[in-house]
Amino acid sequence: MPMSFSLSELLLISVAYLLTLFGVAWLSERGLIPHRITRHPLVYTLSLGVFASAWTFYGAIGMAHQYGYGFLACYLGVSGAFMLAPVLLYPILRITRTYQLSSLADLFAFRFRSTWAGALTTLLMLIAVLPLQALQFQAVADSVGILTHEPVKEQVALIFCALTILFTILFGSRHIATREKHEGLVCAIAFESLVKLGIVASIGIYALYHVFGGPHGLELWLQQNEAALTPMQSPLQEGPWRTLLLVFFASAIVMPHMYHMAFTENLNPRGLNSASWGVPLFLLLMSLAVPLILWSGIKLGASTTPEYFILGLGQALDNKLLALLAYIGGMSASSGLIIVLTLALSGMTLNHLVLPLYQPPAEGNIYSWLKWTRRVLIITIIGAGYAFYRLLGSQQNLSNLGITSFVATLQFFPGVLSILYWQTANRRGFIAGLLAGMAVWLVSMMLPLLGGPDGLYLPLLDTVVVPNADSWHIGAIASLATNVLVLSLVSLFSEQSPEERSAGEACAVDNVRRAQRRELLATSAQEFATQLSKPLGAKIAQREVRQALRDLHLPFDESRPFALRRLRDRIEANLSGLMGPSVAQDIVETFLPYKSASEGYVTEDIHFIESRLEDYRSRLTGLAAELDALRRYHRQTLQDLPMGVCSLAKDREILMWNRAMEELTGIPSERVVGSSLSTLDEPWKALLEDFIECPDGHLHKQKLSLDGQMRWLNLHKAAIDEPLAPGNSGLVLLVEDLTEIQRLEHKLVHSERLASIGRLAAGVAHEIGNPITGIACLAQNLREEHEDDVELNEISNQIIDQTKRVTRIVRSLMSFAHAGSHKQDNESVCLADIAREAISLLSLNRNGVEVQFFNLCDPAHCVEGDPQRLAQVLINLLSNARDASLPGSAIHIRSEATEHSIDLIVEDEGTGIPKAIIDRLFEPFFTTKDPGKGTGLGLALVYSIVEEHYGRITIESPADPEQQRGTRFRITLPRHVDATPAS
Repeated sequence: MPMSFSLSELLLISVAYLLTLFGVAWLSERGLIPHRITRHPLVYTLSLGVFASAWTFYGAIGMAHQYGYGFLACYLGVSGAFMLAPVLLYPILRITRTYQLSSLADLFAFRFRSTWAGALTTLLMLIAVLPLQALQFQAVADSVGILTHEPVKEQVALIFCALTILFTILFGSRHIATREKHEGLVCAIAFESLVKLGIVASIGIYALYHVFGGPHGLELWLQQNEAALTPMQSPLQEGPWRTLLLVFFASAIVMPHMYHMAFTENLNPRGLNSASWGVPLFLLLMSLAVPLILWSGIKLGASTTPEYFILGLGQALDNKLLALLAYIGGMSASSGLIIVLTLALSGMTLNHLVLPLYQPPAEGNIYSWLKWTRRVLIITIIGAGYAFYRLLGSQQNLSNLGITSFVATLQFFPGVLSILYWQTANRRGFIAGLLAGMAVWLVSMMLPLLGGPDGLYLPLLDTVVVPNADSWHIGAIASLATNVLVLSLVSLFSEQSPEERSAGEACAVDNVRRAQRRELLATSAQEFATQLSKPLGAKIAQREVRQALRDLHLPFDESRPFALRRLRDRIEANLSGLMGPSVAQDIVETFLPYKSASEGYVTEDIHFIESRLEDYRSRLTGLAAELDALRRYHRQTLQDLPMGVCSLAKDREILMWNRAMEELTGIPSERVVGSSLSTLDEPWKALLEDFIECPDGHLHKQKLSLDGQMRWLNLHKAAIDEPLAPGNSGLVLLVEDLTEIQRLEHKLVHSERLASIGRLAAGVAHEIGNPITGIACLAQNLREEHEDDVELNEISNQIIDQTKRVTRIVRSLMSFAHAGSHKQDNESVCLADIAREAISLLSLNRNGVEVQFFNLCDPAHCVEGDPQRLAQVLINLLSNARDASLPGSAIHIRSEATEHSIDLIVEDEGTGIPKAIIDRLFEPFFTTKDPGKGTGLGLALVYSIVEEHYGRITIESPADPEQQRGTRFRITLPRHVDATPAS
């Protein structure tokens, strides 16, 4: 009794396998499988194994029997497409990721700016893949029939239809609002590819070693059975393998399931690097087992047709496990293709057939409506495939079904090439060529498949094209040639619309340009949300705007013209991924329009050019790379220039804002680049706008009040043509900060004035000394001559005392004028004496605040040092203390002694010193006084003198923490060794 399975067993195995696939997807989406695995390039590469459907799993063996080694064309074609990834797949991936084009229909609708292009592509694609869908149903039904030996094909096909509908809905239509990649689907299809490869390889190895006894046994069998080897070689000389190569080369891009996995579900663009060699390797491993299985079936005399030899081996060998593995592999290949194919087609149908005819009301939940509509479409599409299978009557050869479908999708390949490499192709040419090619395919291949005419007679070739005959490739070439000819002629003799021309430039392989920079009617992101609420509803509009802002890392209060243009493009791209490019374009153009050319200013968008050049940086070679390096060098020069640079367009949009400008204004470039000059903060807005209107090209030493401080600036401007827009004259503004130079000039002038005053004081003191000496002598003589006159003696003594006072004052002035001009001589310095001298000198200045000085220094406290320079220290500290004090307040000078040092303390009752500037007080030229009232050199000189005396100075402010007032300077100096210790 031949080996067999029950239907319930196979059904249970099928459900268990599909649940396993869904489990893999669920674990991936939940993050239970690490991202380093789910997003690994190998997983993406394996997911592209969805190409190996039941047609490859079963039909490849039938093709090997029919065409010999020509069957390899179906593997080599796809492998060739991936090996040419840099010139074929990368450009398409760039376009799909940039503009969120999730299907081939989206791509055509975007490129040709035509709702009809997308709708026609969708409609014809639904027809083209019907044979491929029917093939999957037939393969599963036939395999179950072979294993059960029962006429259950119709029931099996219906059950399989229901299961695939359920799992397709679970796989792809649960989170439509997020528009995220279906990471779980990618992992599940990668797992499914591993299963197929493992099963085919295992059966191939089993056949080699169990049926033939190893490679040597296979060689002997082939030598003894040349009849089995000859058919494998002879068709190569004249068979249709060249056409097969072309058909399957194109299928890597135009088949909906391949496009979906290669581009729409691409998680990382670098995954194509691995796919460019990984996919050919995967298909090579799949193909190695095909001849082994074919020859094993012939040797064993398998009872099945060659297409199902992989199942027949298990039956011929009475090996239940081998047959079960073959069934799981075939069912896996069929279910994987139908799931991905249906997801791709449902999205195309929704975006290009349903939404253009009916858009959901803004009052409802658009996301929910889209989700349920897509579920209905999934049921409809899979149901149509099942109905087509029933219409064919399950009597077709798997190879013929597959080839018919692949030739139909070949008609979209000229359109893809024109998108990448022919910018002048237009929608009329594309639509006309596609209709002409599909018409030839319909008559020559599809109608005969349905039982219509036996074929299409081609008078020029004097032959009839019949899908079941070896001449099918003539129909394929005829349909493709008709398509290309009509596409070329119509495109050459008709004109493109401006929208098509712009889209053509955006899609070109060497594109580094962008549509013109134009001004939008909407002026803020919030206004975007308000306008989009009309077609989408307020809640959905807010969500879409926020999502686009997050994608671009922009704030919600964004209002820069350049950023708003980017935001508009991003919203259109996001809506394109959700509703298709035609509907998205219509919504955005209607509710987020640009100003007309007469209202706004139009030129090239330099910001987008910059971003495109950044994207292309790694791909530039030769002269282009050298020019880009030169551009970067010059741009970096401008960025690092120690002078503010601001570049303006003709409409005063800011194109450049270098680092020096950022530091000068405190405004980051990210905030202003791309915005209008009128949005700048004051006082920069008024300064730059006034300078632009000024006829002079240079303005020197312009005063600008900023944060309470005065700044001096030199301004320069020059006219310059905008990039790619000759005749549109922009401006380059240079802003040079002279503040530090101006302050240094003022300080130098003031220092020179002080030096002059010091020299004048020394001269005056010298000249005053002689008459004072004379007055003192005259007073002494007067006192001696009139000793008996008490009143006159008293007057004489008063005169002498006043002359002594004048002498002390003159000596103090002389000491201050000559301080630092001679070599320091260390000696014992009494702090009480120099404090008294400093107070006497300061009391001469009546312009300051009236305060009381209290000299509380112990006369016994002496330090090592130069009395003149230490007196200068006290004069500077007491002068600053008086300037910071209130009228009538007190300033105390006191001393504290330790064994080796003495502290000289100056304490006032003034306002204190802010903590933020304490650390800068001793910097040269740092002052908190108004210009002209302080040089910023006093405390720097104090610090220098104290250091020369091997001392240290500290500041405590506020000195009185309770009342938050006063400042205490503490100077610690070495104690004089001969000084008497303090009591």
